[in-house]
Amino acid sequence: MATQHFHLFETAIGTCALAWEGERFIGAQLPEGDEVAARRRLARRFPEAEEAGAESFVADAVASIRALLTGEARDLSHLPIAIEAVSDFNRKVYEVALAIPPGETLTYGEVAARIGDPGAARAVGVALGQNPWPIIVPCHRVLAAGGKTGGFSADGGVETKLRILTIEKARTTAEPSLFDALPLAARPPRQ
Repeated sequence: MATQHFHLFETAIGTCALAWEGERFIGAQLPEGDEVAARRRLARRFPEAEEAGAESFVADAVASIRALLTGEARDLSHLPIAIEAVSDFNRKVYEVALAIPPGETLTYGEVAARIGDPGAARAVGVALGQNPWPIIVPCHRVLAAGGKTGGFSADGGVETKLRILTIEKARTTAEPSLFDALPLAARPPRQ
């Protein structure tokens, strides 16, 4: 068995972490209240993992996550994750979530329909709550019906979810914005 490693790193929203084994991520972690809490959670999730520097694919992931959390539209779906470690249902849900681009959202029901199980919206929510790779698998981009936030299992809960969606300039409601009524040429540029 390959050695497990973890790396803590600062982002615009706090200290995040990645855990990996070999050349694939086995976990990601959004900020906790502080670094001590982040380390404590990592120790529970990955008790055998050793702290390591960010080199190779880990350095790429750190740079990409930092960029995303400062507002760059970064796609993280290329990052290698050990997706075979999750159930078939969860894998299908995560594959749909991985395809949601920054700034876009789907509902739990839309994800359920895309995996071919339109009645499974609640099960989709459970699967996303078990996501071992939050931010890489962008579970924050999945909302409840009607633009409601739904749950979020990261530290800070729904507030963290909304913070990330705000950074991504994601639309969280189907309601038209003030600018949607303007002709396209008159709309302010997206930043």
